[in-house]
Amino acid sequence: MKLGWVGLGVMGGRAAKRLIDAGHDVAGYNRTASKAKWLVDAGLALESTPREVAERSEIVFSMVTNSASLESVLNGPDGVFAGLQPGAILVDLSTVSPLVSTRLAGQAEALGLRMIEAPVSGSHITLEAGELSIMTAGDEATCREVEPVLLDIGRKVTYMGDHGQALLMKIAINLQLLVQYTAYVEGLLLAEKGGIPRETAVEAMFNSVIASPLIKYRGPNVLPGMLPHPAWFDMQMMQKDMLLALELGRELNVPLPTTSATNELLTAARGIGLGDEDFSAVFYVLGQLAGLPGPGPERRES
Repeated sequence: MKLGWVGLGVMGGRAAKRLIDAGHDVAGYNRTASKAKWLVDAGLALESTPREVAERSEIVFSMVTNSASLESVLNGPDGVFAGLQPGAILVDLSTVSPLVSTRLAGQAEALGLRMIEAPVSGSHITLEAGELSIMTAGDEATCREVEPVLLDIGRKVTYMGDHGQALLMKIAINLQLLVQYTAYVEGLLLAEKGGIPRETAVEAMFNSVIASPLIKYRGPNVLPGMLPHPAWFDMQMMQKDMLLALELGRELNVPLPTTSATNELLTAARGIGLGDEDFSAVFYVLGQLAGLPGPGPERRES
């Protein structure tokens, strides 16, 4: 198929590469064009604006940082909406406000376009392995139409319902990343300050009842020299999702006490200069508060 991809960052670029590898004709746009050179070498047609991507595509995928970025690439004379032909499909994989996404879907419909949301669960490592999980929402027929292409990106696509529901589910999942990881870190610090070597405590936890996939996957990041760099999912992106969760909690009258408390650790991380680090560096934030001796984050290339 003739596909377009707007937003070729860590996740978006790798997802576009999977579509190229699956045999699709893919055009793309990235705000910093130089970062997409590796995709051009792989066969991507790099365009100068989101509109140019949309003009040559049957389906356009977008994957950008936040709600403001999404509005920017969709609207305006050089935006995706200006380039899509009537009946064409926009699939947004960004993690943004469900309210903003729903409003943009209504705007697309008024223009004779079709827009669905398809946020993903996983990291660039699970993406490269073809193990990404994708949730869709919006018009069910359109979601089903796009599903075969989404399966070229990930292993599982789950239809969640009306527009906004997939993003709600994604945010409900993502708040748990930090909440669960913080509990893991608290236990490690308690063990280490009590005299148990960190490596020993990590091994014991990996063989205990708390060894969830998240802990097994990110748990080693607390060991010396193991913090991933560049970050898999940095503190600032994590806080964006936590704030979306807290906003939804207020809207839906759901108290989120652990989300609120762990969100403050992200503010502390930014305050001590760790905002660009992977969120697993929360270990070093709490470590400082606990008076843990030794160096700060020791990184490895990821």
